Amino acid sequence: MTGLETWWDALRDGFDRAAPVHLDAQLVVLVIGAAVALSVPRVTRRWFGLYVTFVHELGHALAALMTGRVVRGIRLRLDHSGEMVSAGRGRAGSIWSGFWGYPAPAVAGALMIWSASAGWAGAALSLGAAMLLVSLLFIRNWLGVLIALVCAGVAQGLVVFVPQRGVGVVVLVLGIGLLVGAVRDWFKVAAVHRGRGDRRNSDAYLLARMSGVPALVWLSGFALVIGASSYWALLALARIAT
Repeated sequence: MTGLETWWDALRDGFDRAAPVHLDAQLVVLVIGAAVALSVPRVTRRWFGLYVTFVHELGHALAALMTGRVVRGIRLRLDHSGEMVSAGRGRAGSIWSGFWGYPAPAVAGALMIWSASAGWAGAALSLGAAMLLVSLLFIRNWLGVLIALVCAGVAQGLVVFVPQRGVGVVVLVLGIGLLVGAVRDWFKVAAVHRGRGDRRNSDAYLLARMSGVPALVWLSGFALVIGASSYWALLALARIAT
């Protein structure tokens, strides 16, 4: 069997439902600790944050596609900033796609945690790996291509090499890490609007300019979705720990 066939079989097999993940309380604490270790300390946040940014920009892109807009490209940078450019008619599509950047990692993280609690952790891993591969078509800068290749390569490696019994734990760690990253990035953009940085590139500022609705309202909208996602994730974690 060739490497490509092995990868395809592993990707396809991931969509088979497995038993829901159940961990004792001590293991849940260790999983949360591993996720926090990925997304909070500066040395690891520097790299895991690139993945969070990638998901942020994919959130913009998917929201744009939902409204019939054409995604022209995504740019990623090492300073955890990014840009998604789309084209289409109407302001509503621009506003919709502009909103779904900051909430995207939280929504994706909550879905991953739920998938582990419902027996679909393999599907979450396979779907995520496939989406990261497809997203390479939209990257428009060389540094972004490198970041995307690394993220996609790690995802494919997890699909192929992580044993089935370990897939749920990996998905939990990544999901919690994305949630923590979403919360951290919200506080970061909120600080910018309190005068601690240049807010002109903030999604909330750009949404305010497009819609005429104050940036505070958009920041509150981000927080509402991130908070709802976190609550849903906690409910799923409670099922996993029982």
